[in-house]
Amino acid sequence: MLIALIVLCALVVIAVVFLWSTYNRLILLRNRTKEAWSDIEVLLKRRYDLIPNLVEVVKGYAAHEKSTLEAVIKARNMAVSASNKTIEEQAKSENFLSGTLKSLFAVTENYPDLKANVNFLELQRELVDTENKIQSSRRFYNTNVLALNTKIEMFPSNIIANFFNFEKGQFFNLENKEEREPVKVSF
Repeated sequence: MLIALIVLCALVVIAVVFLWSTYNRLILLRNRTKEAWSDIEVLLKRRYDLIPNLVEVVKGYAAHEKSTLEAVIKARNMAVSASNKTIEEQAKSENFLSGTLKSLFAVTENYPDLKANVNFLELQRELVDTENKIQSSRRFYNTNVLALNTKIEMFPSNIIANFFNFEKGQFFNLENKEEREPVKVSF
C-alpha cells in the first residue's frame, strides 16, 4: 500500500513537473517570437525614417524620374500603414517596399554626380545596412516561429499548448515568386 502511494505521488510530481516545464517553454518561445518581431519593427521604423531623406537627395538630381520616386514614397506609406495589420499583410507591403528601393538604386546608376554625393552615399549605406539587418531579423524571427510552432504541434506538448490556447506564429515570407527575382530596370 505504501509503495503504491509513493508511486502515485511520484507520477503526480512527474506530471506536474512536465506540465510546468512545458508551459514555461511555450511561454519562453512565444516571448522570443514577440521579441524577434519587435526587433523587425524597430528596423522597419529606421528604414521608414531614412527613405524620405534618400528620396529628397535623389529628387535634386533626378527630377524626371518622378514616377520611381513616387512609387518609393507610395510603397513606404503603404508599409507604414500596414504596421498595425497582420504579419502576412505587413510582409507583403515590406516586400513591395524592398522592390521599389531596388528600383531607386538602379535609377541612381545613371547619375554619376549623385553616386558621388556624400549625403546620398551615407544615406544609401545606412539604408543598405538597415536592409541587411532587417533580413537577419526576419530569419531570426522565422527561426523563433519555427521553434514555437514545432513545440505546439509535437506530442505531448501539443496537449498542453491546446489546453492553454497557444497559437502558432506566422512566418514572414515572400508572397509572390516575382518578389524573389531581382528588379529589372530598363531605360
